[in-house]
Amino acid sequence: MTALPQRPRRVLVLRALGLGDLLTGVPALRGIRRAFSQDQIVLAVPAALTEAALATGAVDRVLPAEAPGRGVPSLGHWAGPPPDIGVDLHGNGPESRDALAALAPRRLLAFAAGPGPDGVRPPEWRAEEHERDRWCRFLRAYGIAADPDDVLLPPAATPSPAPGAVVVHPGAQSAARRWPAERYAVVVRRVRAAGHRVVLTGGPAEDALVLDLAERVGLPRRDLLRGGLKFGELSALVAHAQLVISGDTGLAHLAVAHATPSVTLFGPVAPRLWGPPRAERHIALWKPGPPGDPHGDIPDPRLLRIGTDEVAAAALGLLRPVGATA
Repeated sequence: MTALPQRPRRVLVLRALGLGDLLTGVPALRGIRRAFSQDQIVLAVPAALTEAALATGAVDRVLPAEAPGRGVPSLGHWAGPPPDIGVDLHGNGPESRDALAALAPRRLLAFAAGPGPDGVRPPEWRAEEHERDRWCRFLRAYGIAADPDDVLLPPAATPSPAPGAVVVHPGAQSAARRWPAERYAVVVRRVRAAGHRVVLTGGPAEDALVLDLAERVGLPRRDLLRGGLKFGELSALVAHAQLVISGDTGLAHLAVAHATPSVTLFGPVAPRLWGPPRAERHIALWKPGPPGDPHGDIPDPRLLRIGTDEVAAAALGLLRPVGATA
C-alpha cells in the first residue's frame, strides 16, 4: 500500500516589529527556513514590511500583524487549523508567547515557554547580547542551526533611483535616535565638496525634515527622495549606493544587508547590541555612557556627543576619491 504524502507543516514565526528588527532577524529566519525546508514559513509582521519579508528568501507568506508602540499584536485572524509550530522571535514574553499559544500550535518555541515534550528547555534571556546572536543562540537551544553573520539579502531587482550616490537618512522613528539636521548639513556639505552626489531619504512622515536639510545645503529637488520609497526601490538605492550615513534605524540595517559601506550614529543603544558586523566597510560611532531610552522624545545625550568632524572624517575615509577606479 502506497503511503500518502505528508502535507507540509505550517510554521508561524512572530516578529511584528520594524524594518531594522526584521533585518536583524534574517539570520534566525534563514535558520528556520533550512530546518523546515519542505514546510511553509509564515511570518507575522506589519503589512508594510511584506515586500521586505519576502525579499529575505526565508518566508513563504506574511500574516499582517502589528500593535502600537512595539507591542504584541493579536494573531486571532490566523486562518485554518492551528500552526504546527509557533516560533516567538518577538521578545522574551510572556505576552508574545501567549499570542502564539492562543493558536494552540503543536509545538511552541519561545524564551518564555516551558520544557517541550522532548524535555528541551528554552535558553535564558541575556539582556546584554547582540540581537543577531540572541536569536541564533535561541534557535540552537532547540536544535536549529543559525549563523548570526548570515545577513545578506539577494541583489536588488529594481533599478536604483540614484546609482552611485551617497545616501543620507536624517530621520528615525524616535527623536532619541535623530542627530540634529544642522549637523547633518555640515557633513553633507563636506561630502559634496569632495565631489560626491548626495541624496536624502525620509519616511512617509519625514518630508519636513528632508526639506529642511535640503534647504540648508542647497540640494536640488531631484536629490530628495521623500514620502517613503517602496521597499524594492529603497533596497536598490542602498544596494547601489557608495555610502549610507544615518542614525541607528532601518536604513543602517539595510546597508548591512547589501554590504554597502555605512556610517551609523548610535546614541541610546550601544552598537554591541544592535550594530553592524565587524567589517572595515561599516563604521559605528558611539560615545560610552549609561543606556538611554531608544524611544525617547529628545535626542539622546550620547548621540549629541558625536561631532560633525568625526562623522565627516568617517564618511570621507570610506569613499573613493572622485575619478578613482574601483
